[in-house]
Amino acid sequence: MIERFHLKEHLSFKEVTLEFNKNLVIFTGPSGAGKSILMEALLTLFGLKECDAKGIEASLNLKINLDNWGIEEDEPNIFRYAKDKSARYFVNNQQVSRKNIKLIGSSFINYLTLREFKEFENEQLLTLLDAIVLKENKSYQKTVTSFESNYQNFLSSKRDLKKIEEEEKKITDLKEFAAFEISKIEGINPQVDEYKTLMLQKKELSKKEKIENALAEASDIFELESKVTDALSLLEVESSFFDESLNELRVTFENATERLNELSDLNIEEMLERLENLSSLKTKYGSIEGSLEYLAKKKEELSRYENIEFEKSTLEKKVKEFKQKVDEAATIMTQKRSTALKTLSLRVEHYLSLLYLENVTFKLQRSELHEMGYDQITVTLKNTDLNKVSSGELNRIRLAQLAASSEFIHDKGGILILDEIDANLSGKESMSIAKVLKLLCKTYQVFAISHQPQLSSFAEQHFLVYKENGESKIKELAKDERVQELSRMISGDKVSEEAIQFANSLLEE
Repeated sequence: MIERFHLKEHLSFKEVTLEFNKNLVIFTGPSGAGKSILMEALLTLFGLKECDAKGIEASLNLKINLDNWGIEEDEPNIFRYAKDKSARYFVNNQQVSRKNIKLIGSSFINYLTLREFKEFENEQLLTLLDAIVLKENKSYQKTVTSFESNYQNFLSSKRDLKKIEEEEKKITDLKEFAAFEISKIEGINPQVDEYKTLMLQKKELSKKEKIENALAEASDIFELESKVTDALSLLEVESSFFDESLNELRVTFENATERLNELSDLNIEEMLERLENLSSLKTKYGSIEGSLEYLAKKKEELSRYENIEFEKSTLEKKVKEFKQKVDEAATIMTQKRSTALKTLSLRVEHYLSLLYLENVTFKLQRSELHEMGYDQITVTLKNTDLNKVSSGELNRIRLAQLAASSEFIHDKGGILILDEIDANLSGKESMSIAKVLKLLCKTYQVFAISHQPQLSSFAEQHFLVYKENGESKIKELAKDERVQELSRMISGDKVSEEAIQFANSLLEE
């Protein structure tokens, strides 16, 4: 329980120190005195609210398992909040982030305010049902763990598959384009240095006729060979140089004639078309070598696209396998939860009977798959959605739900903070709430704000919140002071004798 609470400089409060030694602590006082401000500060200390108090501190005689957050447990555990320019939180003198202080606070504090429905959120209800099942069947945890593991794998595989499916059209287009580019280049089948060779042939063809004419005219030189030899003989000049030159010339002319004959055998149209195709590759890729490099790159891309299709097929199998395992575990969970829901309904009905309510129905239905299975729990009062019931009815249903829950998941206790849970109720209904809270005090320390004398009369510690010269103050009431405060709550500022008698009867009861 919280043993000590200190608040410094928060709105109308200057400084307050409270000592708690009981489990049912009630705060009363006129409207606007600062009761809700006080609860706000208490919740702020545990990260569940925000306020501008300069300092808040509390000591708790409660095992919280602080080692889960890397904090050493102490006796008592000291929580401290300080705010200057920014808020800082401390547990046993170790600074803690607001995120973690909220997680720590949520582990042992339950806070009920007007018109909230968190107790009936599907996740909360399913967690409660699972706790009920686990209380009787510890092996059920394996089913839940199997579901959670396979569900995460299912979601992960499904996300990956969806990503591939979203890109599938794009990948198909890229694959078709790569195949087209490969086909285009392979259709031409370019060879290194082929373009240079063909350009040389083209150049030779362009001079073929001129060369043929030139060779025909120049060949007349061989007809004068004998005359030149005779002239050199008469001049007594060695003619070997002339013979060698003429033989070399004859070989050159013969080679040229042979080359011209080869050119004559070429299919000029095919050669020009080939040159045009190779030229288009050079224009697009910069060179024939560049086109061959691009071809290799596109073949690699095509192989990768084909692997993506294989990956898609693999993921489809994984999704199917994980979905099957998820469904198997979810089916068992639904069966177990259905039985547990009957147990929960009976316990809630028990507490509701104490609170003068009936006909609350819990219904388990199948929904779309979610992180806790296929189950969806709906709660109605006399076939009316809880959003449409009165605040008085809603508060009693919430209290019955909380009391039932405490038997399964809060049986080790904690702290319960209630803000006017008995608002808009008759005296009889307020008394019924007081009696249920008295039962909850076996495991909970309860802090409640009340404007009703019935609940206030059940307080084990009764604090009056009041204002004096604009400053909010608090004092613990002795028995005679409680009679006076209850009488004020019954009849108003002008306390009647009947109110005093009724207050005394409430306290005696």
